[in-house]
Amino acid sequence: MSLILVTITAQVINMICRSLAHVHVLTIMYAVLFKAILPVAVLVINMVVVFKVRRAAINAAANLGVQPHHHQSTSSSSVVPTVMLVATSLIYVLLYSTGDMLGVLAWLLDYSGVRGEASLVVHKTSEVAWPLSYLVFAYNFYIYLITGKTFRSELYKLFCCCLSSCCCSAAAAAV
Repeated sequence: MSLILVTITAQVINMICRSLAHVHVLTIMYAVLFKAILPVAVLVINMVVVFKVRRAAINAAANLGVQPHHHQSTSSSSVVPTVMLVATSLIYVLLYSTGDMLGVLAWLLDYSGVRGEASLVVHKTSEVAWPLSYLVFAYNFYIYLITGKTFRSELYKLFCCCLSSCCCSAAAAAV
């Protein structure tokens, strides 16, 4: 809850400074802090959690004398949440951070007076990366679709029910 309040406060200050005073330094600080450092920190924390969970599962199996067949199913069932956690964190960093970091680099190149092909490439790349950053709000569906067997089966059941009811209602309307 406090992180949300800090983020909202920072965004309000950023928007006021950018709109009224045309101060871009706070925009850059906001982009670096909330769109680069924070997502990378989340990725690192998730990687540590994954490492600790997997090590705890291995140690628990070794300490409890679990039979190899049972250990196999335990480790394979813990792989899916691990893959999902790492994949969502990595995609979040790549999608959400790239556009803003390229924007900061473009602003720094403009501010320092650098012109030329490198500056043009950074500007064009940032223009493509910014719209792609909005995909961060939809990628969880695809991660769950790729890695979640239960999610896929429930989604399949949902579509089967919807399609069968549509077919049934279309057939009833035709009669």
